[in-house]
Amino acid sequence: MTAAPPTGVLLVNVGSPSAPTAPAVRRYLREFLGDPDVVKLNRVVWWLVLNGIILPIRSPKSAKLYQSVWTEHGSPLIHNSRLQRDALQRELGSSFHVVLAMRYGEPSIAQGLDELEARGCREFVLVPMFPQYSGTTTGTVEKAVKGALARRPGKLALRVVPPHFDDPGYIEAVATRVRESTAGARVEHHVFSFHGLPERYVRDGDPYRDHCVATANALAQRLGLKEGEWSLVFQSRFGREPWLQPYAAEAVPALAKRYKALAVACPGFAADCLETLEEICEGLGHDFKAAGGESWTVAPCLNDHPRWIAALATLVRRTAVGS
Repeated sequence: MTAAPPTGVLLVNVGSPSAPTAPAVRRYLREFLGDPDVVKLNRVVWWLVLNGIILPIRSPKSAKLYQSVWTEHGSPLIHNSRLQRDALQRELGSSFHVVLAMRYGEPSIAQGLDELEARGCREFVLVPMFPQYSGTTTGTVEKAVKGALARRPGKLALRVVPPHFDDPGYIEAVATRVRESTAGARVEHHVFSFHGLPERYVRDGDPYRDHCVATANALAQRLGLKEGEWSLVFQSRFGREPWLQPYAAEAVPALAKRYKALAVACPGFAADCLETLEEICEGLGHDFKAAGGESWTVAPCLNDHPRWIAALATLVRRTAVGS
């Protein structure tokens, strides 16, 4: 009797440069910032600004930042995502085949679909690795995957894991990370930091801010935190237009006037990357201490923590059967 083909699972995160060099970062940023779902500006004007100003200036600066977090395994985001893939494969078993892809850079979505077809998969579950939905992340991933499928001769059936910003398993996994990192540490206040987004996108209907607020409230409740014992901030602002506030770069140093010991978590990032390892652990921590803070504790991202992998497997199984 022939065994049934495995159900495919395609994990997709945002991506990373292939190397911590200015040329590699430039290639990555050109693809990332050239996506009209990420930067919603006049395409001709933006092309001139991107290629004439931003890439020449930002690429060398970003390359230095990537060098500060690059490891023997390469990009932290890619390495942590591979660990997630391998752990999820073990958790799901042989009836599933788990593949990793990136929206920008490699491994590409096309390569991921090639692997699923090579393994005989007839259907697959797409897992955008962004708990909170935004058109700039989950939205562009879904569009890219559907576009790639439309160009392929095969017929892979697609199911998509829905936004899981308030999923109990996800919330418990983040809470566990926070508890483990703060055990024995001095903590006077908690900070939950999410990647920022232009306010204009939210006014136009993007639900991202509402999802972040829901996650923060659920996480605070799970940790037993009362009102006033935690703050929500948004990081990684880019450009001059207003982004979601409060800005982490301003709000967190200001907290040093009232609290000398902070614990920080980044619930919107499924895997540690430049934005968590350099921007939060190093840069924001330095600014907090320069403003008078004393203790800076940052919880690792979910990465391949067993509680997260178990929660992720539940999301995949639930989606695979259509419930």
